[in-house]
Formats: sequence, C-alpha cells, structure tokens
Amino acid sequence: MADPNGPIVELKNIVKRFGSVEALTGVSMTVRKGEVLGLLGDNGAGKSTLVKTLAGVHAPTSGEIWVKGVQREAWSPLAARNAGIETVFQDRALSPQHSIVANIFMGREITNSLGLINVRKQMDEANRLMREIGFTSKVFNPNSIVGNLSGGERQGVAIARALYNEADVIVLDEPTTALSLTETQKVFRFVEAVKESGRTVIFIGHNIYHVWDISDRFFVIDRGKEAFEGPKSAFEGADHLIHMMHDLAETGRVDQTSLRKSA
Repeated sequence: MADPNGPIVELKNIVKRFGSVEALTGVSMTVRKGEVLGLLGDNGAGKSTLVKTLAGVHAPTSGEIWVKGVQREAWSPLAARNAGIETVFQDRALSPQHSIVANIFMGREITNSLGLINVRKQMDEANRLMREIGFTSKVFNPNSIVGNLSGGERQGVAIARALYNEADVIVLDEPTTALSLTETQKVFRFVEAVKESGRTVIFIGHNIYHVWDISDRFFVIDRGKEAFEGPKSAFEGADHLIHMMHDLAETGRVDQTSLRKSA
C-alpha cells in the first residue's frame, strides 16, 4: 500500500539515450505532495528530456518511475495522464479561436445519456475551475475567446484544463517566458492556487528569479546529471542559487558545503 505521506513522484536512476547520445545519466528526483519544485539547468542540461520523460513523451532507456508509491511500467503520455501527471508545454496546446470552456474540455467533453455535450454542466464546471485557480475578474467567463486573453491568462486556462483532468502533479514548462511582470504575477497566482488545493507543481524556467519567487525547493540538473538540490531555506537567496549555478557552468562542479546545514 502506498504511503500517503510519501513522495508523490520518484524518478530513480533514469537513463535516456538517443542513439549513442546519453541525454540523461542516472537522474534521481523526488517530488513531494503540495510543493512547488523549481527545476533548473542551463541550455542543454537535460531539463527538456527529463520533463518529456516524466510526461511520457520519452520512455526511459533504463531506471524506474514511481507514482504514489507504485512503480509504473510501459510509460507513455496516456500512462502519465492516468497516473495524475499533466504537463503544460511552452505552446500550451490551446486553440486561440475557441472559448475557454471549449479549450478546457476539448477531447474530454462532458456528455449526457444520449452522448450529446452537456453544455450547462461544462459551463458550471468551467466556472468552478476558473474560480479555483483565481480567475477573479468579471471580464472573463467560460465563453471568453482564448485568443483575446493575455499570456498569463492563457497559462491559467491550460492549468484549469490540467485540473479538470484530475492532475495531482502539474508540470509547467517555461510558463513565464516572454511575459511581463504583471503577467508573470498572474501565473504565480494560478500556481499558488494549485498549491493551496494540495496539488504539486513542477516549475521549469530560465529566469532564476522567477523560479526562486514561486518555488519551495530546487532541483538543478547539469549535463544530464543531478547537480544539486535543496529547499529554499538552504540558500541565502536567489543570488546564492545563481552563484552556485554559475560555478557549475564554469567548472562542472559545485560547492554544496555552501548550503545551509540547518535546512
């Protein structure tokens, strides 16, 4: 039986090869319930491969994937979704010409006994999801066209869709790229709402200050390997984290003794 207080996701010694190239070299990562985990790494570090492996896009060459204390076999996008893991990639895979409600339920429509779309139930559920993640403005309703929304608000629609799909873990791939400070704060509000609901967020980003602001813990990958990790309390601040990553990029090593031992 799974431990309700145990990790929600565990990647154990994950190796991913593409031909002769080893993109991931024995990565082990633990994800805990109700946290925001900041996943960081330089370009080419292996973040995208790790995220796509977690999402089921790539099956690991070797290693183990555990979700809620159960080892998962035959890993695929459908298996990841069925296990409660939803990934919002950079393009968000939204249809801008359609409404919020259509985007939330696209491919998973609520139907009645005759197999027809239950429009009222979808509207009620969309309203609930929008309130749950913090769509407080009366300007927006489920019939609002996604193409008229800002970048941050579109992230909110993608997150609402993940919640409808009963995700326990939502992976956000570069959610604040090209967003203004105001729009970034909207994304942070959505993430905080997800966390408050008891769910987990893995937040991937290049802007370390953004990742620092929203995350509870950090996992840094470098050249396909785990470099270091720790809770926010282990670092003096964002600049400390940046300094460690700079040393990693320059030397391939990092001084983990600089982390606070009390963390």
